[in-house]
Amino acid sequence: MSSFDFPAAVLAWFHQHGRKNLPWQQDINAYRVWLSEVMLQQTQVSTVIPYFQAFTDRFPTVADLADAPIDEVLHLWTGLGYYARARNLHACAKRVVGDHGGDFPQSVEELASLPGIGRSTAGAIASISWNRPAPILDGNVKRVLARFYAIEGWPGQTAVANKLWSLAEANTPSEQNANYTQAIMDLGATVCTRSRPACSACPLERRCRARAQNNPEEYPGKKPKKTLPVKSVQMLMIQNSAGDILLEQRPPQGIWGGLWSFPELDSDADPTAHQHLIWRHEDTVELIEKWASHRHTFSHYHLDITPVLLQLPRETLAIMADDRFIWYNPRQPKSVGLAAPVKRLLKQLAERDQQLTLV
Repeated sequence: MSSFDFPAAVLAWFHQHGRKNLPWQQDINAYRVWLSEVMLQQTQVSTVIPYFQAFTDRFPTVADLADAPIDEVLHLWTGLGYYARARNLHACAKRVVGDHGGDFPQSVEELASLPGIGRSTAGAIASISWNRPAPILDGNVKRVLARFYAIEGWPGQTAVANKLWSLAEANTPSEQNANYTQAIMDLGATVCTRSRPACSACPLERRCRARAQNNPEEYPGKKPKKTLPVKSVQMLMIQNSAGDILLEQRPPQGIWGGLWSFPELDSDADPTAHQHLIWRHEDTVELIEKWASHRHTFSHYHLDITPVLLQLPRETLAIMADDRFIWYNPRQPKSVGLAAPVKRLLKQLAERDQQLTLV
């Protein structure tokens, strides 16, 4: 195995077969590389492309992103998921502008100290932007290395991760680093895929231990399964006489942090009760209908959501004296970040109202 030139084989494959026309592979600079790397975390290329294009159209530079209100950033991120990435993106842009004059630091250590940038993302930025020999270990690279060397165990375990990092470092070439980094990520994304890998098209096939064992899909090891707990809530879709919907901004940390969502209640609470302090005591709220419950799954629990449509007679509400609430006009929507289930429910509400109008 030691006589085999791993990086040369990967580079030769990339020059002939690798993708070179993705949006972030054009006009390469640290800002575009960083943005794409963050977006691509746990997200497929086809999903990321329109988001990347929308972000770079609206925020051509890191300074533009730093100057933008967080609501606009979250609005453009809506639907991409893992919203902590967007909050960290905004915080990182502010740090780059405020602490580094708008230029990304060029050392892996300094890059990794910025919000939302880990060791692998820092390595990708350094290697692709400035052609520096910096190892990376994203999910695609973990899979390639785990199969090639038949590394057993789940990469989330420290010992397994350390072993894979050592292999990533050992195989990082001293030149053509930008191409190599893109090549090994591309190899994992398009050939050495999670299921049904195209081993016959892989430049590493003849030396791959998992291929020799005829069990590449056994690597890397799977995360131990655990039963996820279930939480249940009612989402109150409160509509006023003008057809606007009441939204509440969630706390900056936690699930859907900083996004706008419907007010929530425990699953067994009375949605029309005044003690919830969402509307005035003299207002009579009418329960229009409860919709069928549906499940939204996070990494660590299931959330069963029961949407409840409520009607208020007034166009305004005397709600709690803070700015956590807004009236959202679906006909002229605000540029705010919405939780994915909320975006879907708002669309269903708009379709329902349109159908009622046609009746």
